[in-house]
Amino acid sequence: MKYRILLVALEAELPYKQAPNDYKVVYTGVGKVNATYALTSHFGKYGSHIPYDLVINYGTAGSRKIKKKTLVDCTKFIQRDMDVTGLGFMKGETPFEQDPPFVIQQQNVEFNPIGRNATCGTGDNFAEDKSQYYGEVVDMEAYALAKVCYLYDVPFISFKYITDGADEQAHEDWEANLADGIEVFKEKVLSEIKG
Repeated sequence: MKYRILLVALEAELPYKQAPNDYKVVYTGVGKVNATYALTSHFGKYGSHIPYDLVINYGTAGSRKIKKKTLVDCTKFIQRDMDVTGLGFMKGETPFEQDPPFVIQQQNVEFNPIGRNATCGTGDNFAEDKSQYYGEVVDMEAYALAKVCYLYDVPFISFKYITDGADEQAHEDWEANLADGIEVFKEKVLSEIKG
């Protein structure tokens, strides 16, 4: 029997008391390394046992293209802070890596109750200006989770609640809008996932 795991960077984004009982909820911590470690530590040694048939990511994000207080389904993922353009690679491209592709696309999942697909640019910085922006949505964990799931062929879906405009007001807007996404996520996503 397999199960679903719900990964959230911070408990502030989905407090444990409000998390669904029928999911394994894991708080990964902030950033790509913490997210990767948290997910792979639940996959058994060297990925020998993967007890999940669906990995769900929920969190907050910034966007200059999607209005605040909107929940989106991220279906494409880019590593926005990978920059080796000095050696002739495209921004976001990991040098000398053939697989996964430059843009990781959601696989093996047809479930999309939101109907608003977005490209998520993940980086280990809190985007507050245009130089840190890549994709419609910016976050700090989704690409790493998508890559792990791609490499282990595990279905992955990611939902982001837009809290800020990825601009100079981002930190204030994030704090002000953080709690609003919880009920929207529970109503529009968790209530729709069956089985």
